[in-house]
Amino acid sequence: MKRLITRKRLMLAAVVAVGLLAVWFLFLRPPAEPELVTAQARTGDIEEVVLATGILEPLELVRVGAQASGRVERLAVEVGDVVQVGQLVAEIDSQTQRNTLRDRQAALANTRAIRASRAASLVQAEKDFERQREMLAADATPRAQYDAALSGLDSARAEVLALDAQISQAQAALESAGVELGYTRITAPIAGTVVAIVTDEGQTVNALQTAPTIVMIAKLDTMTVRADISEADVIRVRQGLPAYFSILGAPQRRFTGELRQVEPAPASIANETSPAASGLGSTSGAIYYTGLIDVANTDGVLRPSMTAQVSIVLSRVRGAVLVPLSAVEGSPRAGGTARVRVVDAEGEVQTRQVRVGIDNGADIQILSGLKAGETIVLGASTDERADGQAQLAAATS
Repeated sequence: MKRLITRKRLMLAAVVAVGLLAVWFLFLRPPAEPELVTAQARTGDIEEVVLATGILEPLELVRVGAQASGRVERLAVEVGDVVQVGQLVAEIDSQTQRNTLRDRQAALANTRAIRASRAASLVQAEKDFERQREMLAADATPRAQYDAALSGLDSARAEVLALDAQISQAQAALESAGVELGYTRITAPIAGTVVAIVTDEGQTVNALQTAPTIVMIAKLDTMTVRADISEADVIRVRQGLPAYFSILGAPQRRFTGELRQVEPAPASIANETSPAASGLGSTSGAIYYTGLIDVANTDGVLRPSMTAQVSIVLSRVRGAVLVPLSAVEGSPRAGGTARVRVVDAEGEVQTRQVRVGIDNGADIQILSGLKAGETIVLGASTDERADGQAQLAAATS
């Protein structure tokens, strides 16, 4: 009996001890020191940039069209061929144009023959008039015959002048026919690379309504990025700013250039009939302005329609004192003041006021109030974050 009582007392003592230990852990244990996330202020380079997405286009792209109607007899180039100025690209059936040219040549020759005949008649009329004038002076012919000779002379001269005008007209028509014949030989207007063949060999083209495109030639040694700059950033950029970009196929490679131009209106304005219809000034959608950036393409890596991730450099500082942006309290502006928490030599955390410069979204420049190598606290401690999450959960439950 005594052994059973002793066992019960031991079990009760154990339960009490476990309860006291739980109370101590939950309520009486002193809080642990918060674990601080720290980093050191360092020296480095920093850039403030405007980010944009763009599409690559050739600096110069020409749609080579046909000004003559007919069947495409021959294509003299293929996609990828490099052509020079004046090189033959395609030929259109020229039978109709050649016939027209011969007809104009015959018309000109006929008019010249008639003019030669009228010129001979003019010489005869001049002689008749001179004879009648002399005879009239000698009172050897009636006045009527003199007048008739004068009228014949004037008529002959007028006919020759009219034929001269017809010859000029026939010459112009002949030259036009020669030009039309020349249109059947389509040549390259620029030196470049054939990037597309729009019309196939044997296809009939009609140039009476609109000039059909035969091939497209582009200069690929210099490319242009058409970057979409948001309306929030467009007021910060200007012509001549340095820029760089990368492409999806080579994300680690940086292509450099400069901002040649920022178009004054969004591209969508060309498709609208009025500012109200275009949605300018509305908040229903984002507005983007096109920035043009030229870059050399000596190795031919860049191709039309590639996507470019563009950075337009607003400012750049080398050898600046940098800290992570999360170490700065608030949302400071460049040139303004902010607060950071600094760990001193004794391990104590002090709040210090600093003057900040530009930031790149990850780091921020410290102009004064902090030196490179000093230890700073990044954001809240792990315990503070846990406590904040617990308070938020309790408030929402």
